[in-house]
Amino acid sequence: MTRQSVSLTASAPITTTLVQAAADTTGVCRRPLLRKVTDRATGQVASVPIPCGSTRATVCPACADRARRVRMHQCREGWHLVDDPLPPSNDEDTEDDPDESRDDDGDDGADRRVRSTRRLPGFPDLPKVPVEHVSIGRTFTDPRTGATFRPSMFVTLTLPSYGRIAPGTGVPADPSYYDYRHAALDALHFPRLVDRWWQNLRRCAGYKVQYFASVEAQRRLAPHLHTALRGSIPRATLRGVTAGTYCALWWPDVDTVRYDADRGDELPAWDPVAQGYYDPTTGALLPSWDQALDDIDGDEFAEPMHVLRFGDQVDIKGILGGTEETHRAVAYLCKYLTKAVAETYTDPDHPNPAYEAHIDRLHAEVRWLPCSESCSNWLRFGVTPKDPGSGMVPGMCPSKAHDRECLGLGGRRVLVSRHWTGKTLTEHRADRAAVVRAVLEEAGIDAPEARRLAADVLHSDGQPRFVWEDVPVEERSYGATIAASLRQRRDWREQYERAKEVARAGPAS
Repeated sequence: MTRQSVSLTASAPITTTLVQAAADTTGVCRRPLLRKVTDRATGQVASVPIPCGSTRATVCPACADRARRVRMHQCREGWHLVDDPLPPSNDEDTEDDPDESRDDDGDDGADRRVRSTRRLPGFPDLPKVPVEHVSIGRTFTDPRTGATFRPSMFVTLTLPSYGRIAPGTGVPADPSYYDYRHAALDALHFPRLVDRWWQNLRRCAGYKVQYFASVEAQRRLAPHLHTALRGSIPRATLRGVTAGTYCALWWPDVDTVRYDADRGDELPAWDPVAQGYYDPTTGALLPSWDQALDDIDGDEFAEPMHVLRFGDQVDIKGILGGTEETHRAVAYLCKYLTKAVAETYTDPDHPNPAYEAHIDRLHAEVRWLPCSESCSNWLRFGVTPKDPGSGMVPGMCPSKAHDRECLGLGGRRVLVSRHWTGKTLTEHRADRAAVVRAVLEEAGIDAPEARRLAADVLHSDGQPRFVWEDVPVEERSYGATIAASLRQRRDWREQYERAKEVARAGPAS
């Protein structure tokens, strides 16, 4: 279906499918919210479609692609900075970003349990070097030409093998020998391992490494990490940090299922007085989360419930700013951001039964294993979750990590360090909008619709110029809303193209 073949006309019945096709091919949101805006300066009242903002292409292709492009802009802007965005060293700045501060035992905050700092056997020690208060890395000068280079890195980390995969398929050669339990636990807690890697890397690289990373699924559906690192780090350091990084979960055992509704077991019930769950047959309270951890701490022979580590495969590339390789790497980093984990390599029109079965097997593990200390799945293993409440049911944890489309990766798919650019994602969106407004203003085109989303656009009385209101339900129409979106996009495109023509022509003589 071509762009020219899709139009909303009176010559054919306007169906939802046709309207969505028109929205998709024109690049507008297929499920916008309709708002009414009044321009107090002119008295004009208009119905304005507001994009849904989804990042999933199956939900809204236009919004997902727009979000992906903003991420590409963010990645590109921060990768090869010359001016360091770090605040002064006496500023309240910590070594690790807030979203990275996890401990090996998975407990956060002031009530975390302090365990021995002795590293688990089988992991090499990590070197620690003084960390400079810089984030832009070193420069190198070519002695022959005198040119100065500030290289950065592109690194890919993977998880270990869980069993042999049939080449080119992503499907286990023998599913009965594939360790789905291990794969599911690694996927559910992959962010903890990645957080630990950032921390270790900063302690070993000698400067405050900043990163832009995307979490994706390999064809076998195991998560892996692509990351742009600002600055140059020796390959031996990167490999050493990867080999020495692990995350140990000192949690209760999940090998034995105590309560399973599918086999007819009655599930634990809530005791509002004790603020915990009890066995429906014996009436005995299940161990609380703290009691379960106390049992682990009191056992000198206790071992972690699960240990995450990276696989041996580490791909490292040096990248120079402004090169074609940088553009390719940015596109590769953001390639699959609009896809769910389970749909990354699937074809909905031609499903592969073996691959679908592989997804189902992995989802069967992900659904029932605990994703966090407060996950309701702990009841399945006879433990009251941390911070419990009434109505918790195994298999009904609200975390998206348990969904089939996420397969363990229910959190953020893009990880950006605090000082990558010194800007928030909202500020990056505003930067892109500012470029359009600048082109229009330079051409002398007054486009108030380009400014009406800004609360700082004021009327002569000092109050906001644009007043927004909800559109009453009876006035809403999906077809009319999409039509309004199409007209708005057409008008904006015409204005922008006209402004660029004016700019190319230059000032009149």
